[in-house]
Amino acid sequence: MRQVHALGVDLQDGLHGRGVPAAARRLRQLLAADCVVLADLDGPVASHGPSPAADEVEGLLAQVFEYGASARTRLPDGGAVCAVPLNVADEIAGALVVSGRPAEADVEAAAALVADCLDHAALRRTRDRIAAADLRTLRAQISPHFVHNALAVIAALVRTDPDRARQLLSDFADYLRYGFAERGDYATVADELEATQTYLELQRARFHDRLDITVRMAPEVLPVAIPFLVVQPIVENAIRHGLERKEGAGHISVSGFGEGPLCVIEIEDDGIGMHPDLARSLLAGTGPESRSVGLANVDQRLRAVYGPEYGLVIETALGEGTKVTVRVPRFTRGVVAQ
Repeated sequence: MRQVHALGVDLQDGLHGRGVPAAARRLRQLLAADCVVLADLDGPVASHGPSPAADEVEGLLAQVFEYGASARTRLPDGGAVCAVPLNVADEIAGALVVSGRPAEADVEAAAALVADCLDHAALRRTRDRIAAADLRTLRAQISPHFVHNALAVIAALVRTDPDRARQLLSDFADYLRYGFAERGDYATVADELEATQTYLELQRARFHDRLDITVRMAPEVLPVAIPFLVVQPIVENAIRHGLERKEGAGHISVSGFGEGPLCVIEIEDDGIGMHPDLARSLLAGTGPESRSVGLANVDQRLRAVYGPEYGLVIETALGEGTKVTVRVPRFTRGVVAQ
């Protein structure tokens, strides 16, 4: 099992990654073969051991790629050279060539294992591309509604309370700097929290201090890496569609804590709430466009990075406020804040 995991690591970047020579060496050891060759559709990309004649390998690869089936030739010493297609997502991505005396069934099993590793690597790269594209979309949709209101509040305070206006202008600059920063796809919970608090202070000024804010974050989750711009869009949704429409004062809380191997972040408001069917449509991306972009985007990015079981959970009812919960692993391979 350890060797299988190591092979997956060797092939995590596909047939052209830096780990492919190590994968060939590992496969040769697993099969006790004289030589192992890994090839893509253009020919061999890595090998380990004394390779068969180049024309013999090329001939076997040509058969495999033309007919989509294994090809085999006998050697004078009683051994054989066997080439097996690597089928990834129902298409041939390359071939595994093995020379020596391994059983044909073992070579077939090894090829299936390599194909699985390549398939997982392709899915991981696809998820990363989706997450990056969704993040670009979210950055492009930072609410013009909020930008306009924040600047209007600051302008109104310039004469009546210049010190606060200067502080809010500084907060606004920090918020924009974070939202449009040229950084990686991940940030720490601490970074997300700082940006969220800045956003909330700007909103508190707009609400003429009718907005009550509670932030509680356990120290053990502050260094956890999570996808960039996860918390703030949920908070923005709570204010725009929960608290803006509520008469009188409103309260919003942001809390985070560890739950075994998980980091849990909860955003809760006492606003007008919504029908549960509407909440489901928002996560599906089929709700009203002005309301669905932020939540659907965050939900999709979480699922793309961590898997389908790690999306948002919304608890709500009309007149009862809304609670949105984010649960993500505290440690995930490849999720590193930069």
